[in-house]
Amino acid sequence: MEFPKKQLLVVGDRVLITPEEGEERTRVGLYLPASAMEGQPVQAGLIVATGPGEPMPDFSSLDEEPWKTSKREQTRHRPMQARIGDTAIFFRKAAVEITFEGRKYLVVPLAAILVLVREDLTT
Repeated sequence: MEFPKKQLLVVGDRVLITPEEGEERTRVGLYLPASAMEGQPVQAGLIVATGPGEPMPDFSSLDEEPWKTSKREQTRHRPMQARIGDTAIFFRKAAVEITFEGRKYLVVPLAAILVLVREDLTT
């Protein structure tokens, strides 16, 4: 019996980031190991997945009478500003580290992201 491959789905207004690993270079050209960077309040990484965004209330349902049965539309979400492929600079303390299938990821709420670096601003 073969099991289906697992998927990692990000929920809400969170993003999944692969942290930048390796050595960081200081302003004077010194290379510092990752352990020396742990004291810094911010960190950078590549966004590999995003959640659907923060759910928005359905105000149109307030106009209906509660006893009527109607089709419930799918939940609408406020769109995410972060996109897959962006580099994010975020508060390190807000990140939650997880390991999935041997790889290290950080789950970061959108509110903890300070800056996004995007290669192509036309899309």
